[in-house]
Amino acid sequence: MSTSPKAAAPEREQWSGQLGFLMAAIGSAIGLGNIWRFPGVAYSNGGGAFMVPYIVALLLAGIPVLLLDYALGHRFRGSAPAVFRRLARRFEWLGWWQVFINFVIMTYYAVIVAWSLRYMLYSFNLAWGDDAKGFFYGYIGLGDTPAYSATPIHGVIIPLLLVWAFGLFTVARGVTNGIEKANKVFLPLLVVMFTILVIRAIMLPGATNGLNALFTPQWDALGSYKVWMAAFGQIFFSLSVGFGIMLTYASYLKPRSNLVGTGFVAAFANSSFELLAGIGVFATLGFMAHAQGTTVDQLDGIAGPTLSFVTFPTVISQMPGGAIFGVLFFGSFFMAGLTSFISIIQVVVPAVAEKFGWSIPKATLISGLPAAVLSFVLFGTASGLYDLDVVDAYINNIGVVFSAIVMCIGVGWVLRRTKRLQRHLNLVSETRIVGAWWRVMIEFVVPLLLGFMFVQALWGYATSGYEPSYPRHLEGVFGWGMLLLGAVLVAVFTAAPWRTKVDGFKPVDLDVLEGVR
Repeated sequence: MSTSPKAAAPEREQWSGQLGFLMAAIGSAIGLGNIWRFPGVAYSNGGGAFMVPYIVALLLAGIPVLLLDYALGHRFRGSAPAVFRRLARRFEWLGWWQVFINFVIMTYYAVIVAWSLRYMLYSFNLAWGDDAKGFFYGYIGLGDTPAYSATPIHGVIIPLLLVWAFGLFTVARGVTNGIEKANKVFLPLLVVMFTILVIRAIMLPGATNGLNALFTPQWDALGSYKVWMAAFGQIFFSLSVGFGIMLTYASYLKPRSNLVGTGFVAAFANSSFELLAGIGVFATLGFMAHAQGTTVDQLDGIAGPTLSFVTFPTVISQMPGGAIFGVLFFGSFFMAGLTSFISIIQVVVPAVAEKFGWSIPKATLISGLPAAVLSFVLFGTASGLYDLDVVDAYINNIGVVFSAIVMCIGVGWVLRRTKRLQRHLNLVSETRIVGAWWRVMIEFVVPLLLGFMFVQALWGYATSGYEPSYPRHLEGVFGWGMLLLGAVLVAVFTAAPWRTKVDGFKPVDLDVLEGVR
């Protein structure tokens, strides 16, 4: 039986320089979760004392896994499936699992970005009036009963079309002309706008009370393992590590790149923005409590969609110059989501392009259009918030954590490659600071901590579900059903033949790098 010849893999595109990669990496890490998740997690897990486990988690898990992603992507120079196949053929499936995770995330992430775009426009005339909660639920058409609804929400369609058009257009233009240029515009604009917002927030009456609520340490909270798990979870998800994004971005770096230095800068930049977001959010909540004659701990909605689309609009309506504050907030929120959105698409597109021998524009259309349709059908409907909540919980707490555990155990224990990757990190970077500590983190600490989180989430979802108020069939379809579908698709894509020459790739000889240094 004859087989069609495999096309030679096209020459891999590269970032224009270290700065372009750094801005893209920071743009990916700084997303919606930095603004709507970190402040609430910190406040409910010890306040100022939360910074202790947070920093520990950053050093013990966040940076080590980030460097592992960098090392794999830079050494094997391909999409996630290509990287893991080149690492060991039997691990190709892990790359497709990461592609599936990102495919699912981009279908619902786009909807939240679209909401923020719409709300940025609503801010000009404070369209929500005095009933921000009723306005938001009316805008997204949310029903009283958590159940799937196919009713499309017309107010979401246009901004969602714009978000998808921009995301696919940017990725189709390539790494340098698309993703890098977009981040060089949106990231500085995001930082400037959000900094102005924070300065305005801390000048509001009652802002000090909000900051005291956030930063007053509750040292007894450090005795709870849940607080420590919350810190590791926050670091892990906010850095975009363990599910292909940073691995893919690192694969476009030039052979001689300062991986370690860039990794530390990206990690601390992400954490700095989270801290800035915490200050801005709680200064604003302090003003809200002051205006209502209550205290911050009596307020509802200090995390998640409620914080962004109900609590903040309520505050904006009560404060002087609220329209400008609203434009700044939702504009920042929109740009933070947009830079992360294109990084999620970028994991999927090159994997499909390399597997089937397609050009990047063709792969962008073939993989992006079905995702956009699912985005409208599943999350742009009257049940979109319910569907989104379930899928996000299962795909992150089970799918992403499982991916990271397998990656660490596979590289550290099954293939015994951590020493080689450690050497690679040191030889291509300006300083050799990655030592045995990094191998201990990857081989022992991270798998144990994430394993505990994984078992806890798996047992909880299996026995009582993610949200008790949700019907079990909703979680069955959008939670377990989504993961099962992923397993099937991973098997299909792994079995499909490669149309480009993915095998036979030889990483640069480390001894040669040693000699160059």
